[in-house]
Amino acid sequence: MSCTDARFSFELYPPRNARAAEALPATIQKLAAAHPEFISVTYGANGSSRSSSLEVLRYILDNTDVSPMAHLTCVGSSHAEAGQLIREFLDAGIRRFLAVRGDPPAGLAPGETGLGDLHSSAELVQLIHRVQAERVPYGELAVPGLPASTVLSHREHVQIAVAAFPNGHPTSHGVSQDIDTLLAKQAAGANLGITQLFFHPEDYLSFAQKARDAGVLFPILPGIMPVTSPARLKRMLELSGEDLPSELAIQLEIEPTEEGQREIGIAWAAGFARRLLDGGAPGIHLYTFNQHEAVLAVLSRIGLLDANASSTTSTRPTDPSTTEREPA
Repeated sequence: MSCTDARFSFELYPPRNARAAEALPATIQKLAAAHPEFISVTYGANGSSRSSSLEVLRYILDNTDVSPMAHLTCVGSSHAEAGQLIREFLDAGIRRFLAVRGDPPAGLAPGETGLGDLHSSAELVQLIHRVQAERVPYGELAVPGLPASTVLSHREHVQIAVAAFPNGHPTSHGVSQDIDTLLAKQAAGANLGITQLFFHPEDYLSFAQKARDAGVLFPILPGIMPVTSPARLKRMLELSGEDLPSELAIQLEIEPTEEGQREIGIAWAAGFARRLLDGGAPGIHLYTFNQHEAVLAVLSRIGLLDANASSTTSTRPTDPSTTEREPA
């Protein structure tokens, strides 16, 4: 795929203090001006950021032309609690979701899972669709000149993304199990995949090809984060469990200035994204760390920012249902 034809999206997390909350709207506006397909907002374990996540999602919905995507986790939730949360997001106007199982809470006794009623993200995907179907069972269209309406033949659809793991989920026994899990999520109604962080393009390209060969129909977006300091790289490796990208690590370690490290991280991420797009990735999902400068610089260097920013067409987001069957 040509870089200029690719789509892109961003991830934010809810602000963790008053200073971060004050700075976030400006960051959102900068990101929205690039015209991404969506901006996703993370959701803390066990609902720890429920209100702040919804606040950020509402800000995006009310103050930009970008479609917000809500993260949902099922760890520790009952069916009733999860259903209530889904309705709350739908009532706010959210039509895109990222459904993940989530990490179990710390301090569990031996044999406890902390999962609650929902044991997998596939079950959460099914619940989102079921709540939406119950909430909007059909559409109606007024008949001009008559005190009646006609029932539409379609129902409003939501986009539900799920996580993908190019190098395997921590509990997986192999790539075949990870792909079987994606197929189960697809059968449940998922229509988009977003990968966890990884640092070697061939890992994604191989995984995406195997998924397509196995029958995964929805697009899988590779997740990328510009790594602009040795400390951030260390943290990303701790969170993802990925292998050290030695060339990047060495460059960051020997560069003495923060400005130079930032340049290294942006250049590396731009080259990384270009290799993925040239290899067939349908787009890229950029983890922003709630900062806009680095991710926008990456987009600019691969030709996406200028192409989108200069567009004179409408920036209103596309109906999520139109992308359900697009191949990865």
